[in-house]
Amino acid sequence: MQEEEKQYETVIGLEVHVELSTKTKIFCGCSTRFGAPPNTQTCPVCTGMPGTLPVLNRQVVEYALALGLALHCEVNRYCRFDRKNYFYPDNPQNYQISQLYLPVCYNGEIEIALAGEREEKENSALPEAAGTGRKKKIRIHELHMEEDAGKLVHEENGDSSLVDYNRSGVPLIEIVSEPDMRNAEEAVAYLEKLCMLCRYLGISDGKLQEGSLRADVNLSVRKAGCRTLGTRTEMKNLNSFRAVSRAVAEERRRQIALLEEGKKVIQETRRWDDAKGVSYSIRSKEDAEDYRYFPEPDVPPVVISEKWTEEIRGRLPEFREEKEARYQKEFGLSAYDAGVLTQSKHLAELFEETAVLCGKPKKAANWFMGELLRLLKEKGMEPEKLMFSPKHLADLITAAEQGKINQANAQKVFAEIVERDVEPLSYMKEQRLESLSDEGMLRLAAEEVLAGNPGLVAEFHAGKEKVFGFFVGQIMKKTRGMADPGKVNALLRQLLMRGE
Repeated sequence: MQEEEKQYETVIGLEVHVELSTKTKIFCGCSTRFGAPPNTQTCPVCTGMPGTLPVLNRQVVEYALALGLALHCEVNRYCRFDRKNYFYPDNPQNYQISQLYLPVCYNGEIEIALAGEREEKENSALPEAAGTGRKKKIRIHELHMEEDAGKLVHEENGDSSLVDYNRSGVPLIEIVSEPDMRNAEEAVAYLEKLCMLCRYLGISDGKLQEGSLRADVNLSVRKAGCRTLGTRTEMKNLNSFRAVSRAVAEERRRQIALLEEGKKVIQETRRWDDAKGVSYSIRSKEDAEDYRYFPEPDVPPVVISEKWTEEIRGRLPEFREEKEARYQKEFGLSAYDAGVLTQSKHLAELFEETAVLCGKPKKAANWFMGELLRLLKEKGMEPEKLMFSPKHLADLITAAEQGKINQANAQKVFAEIVERDVEPLSYMKEQRLESLSDEGMLRLAAEEVLAGNPGLVAEFHAGKEKVFGFFVGQIMKKTRGMADPGKVNALLRQLLMRGE
């Protein structure tokens, strides 16, 4: 089968729904807070009561414009909403307010990083790191606004389902790509880039596991070299990058097997079961006419002026690629380090402020790349959850550079900064973690260790260098770990050489 698979090309397009982080829903004032008890964040508008009228949330339009501009899209100066008519228990109105004919943005593109560009270090707590590999542009067909449906909760030990309408009316942006991806790596890289853009813009947390970002994969296969697209299927229920990768591989295999057997691929919607690693058909694929779209009569068209667009453009943040280039030029960081530090906007902001405060960007980068990423991985913690003050880390770096605390103790203090945001200088004093700065006391401790071990001193002079480590350990023990190991080593060498 492997030989047959090489004769086929995979064609992939993605429909990505981004749940926006507005405080209220798209057409009413109900809260969008995640995790509230079922049906406690509803009103007559979002539950589809007769006679109610939707009022568009301006913030939703601005978020859509921001993402559209970040994706280099053209903006429809006149856009409107449409009704997508269908019946399903989680859809109380029996229609969804969406955009079909005049979406807010269209005709954009996004650049993704591929093999060699997304390297990963063992201690990285982040999904990807930049390097110098191949890049590819994926075209964006359109970007439109719509309302989310409710959520069906299926009982585990029963034959009924419950409906939670808290999510009904939560604002979504749907990004529809062109069929420009050819494998799972490209699909995952595309999703990662979209997720990162949303987080940089602050319009969504992009969490697949909480449904903040949901991807539907449209996939078809065709003979290598053929220009005609094959029959596509759409796969839903993909709630992780791993699920997307596995689903693409399995659907490619399934479609090729059908074609090799002389059968046809049916255009349909399939549900992915990640636990079993298979998909199954849930319905035949509908076309636009099946939904009987027509202009939404209760929501006026939106006129987007050039002035409004430019105001949004002026508020766009410095994106990752720009930060990477600036960190390399301004702070002298390597491409890899700059890439890791800019994957999360929050992480980048913490690093940059720390670097400026301590005046040692490379030292700050070392703490972030080493200790911080190690702690994040140990705790299973996302960078966005970090709450420590950059000034506290800058003060610790300065103290370590001035020899006021040794590296081992500095790591202990840093862990407390990450955990509880302690003020480092006060904490060092309270816990007696400051380095022993009195050279006379350090010399006295070293002389006592050497005087108490004349036999080992003789062995050292006879060429047995291994005993040197024993002397260092004993001095550190005498000073309760407060001595600077570098100073201990230098002083010991001086004393031992003098005693030859």
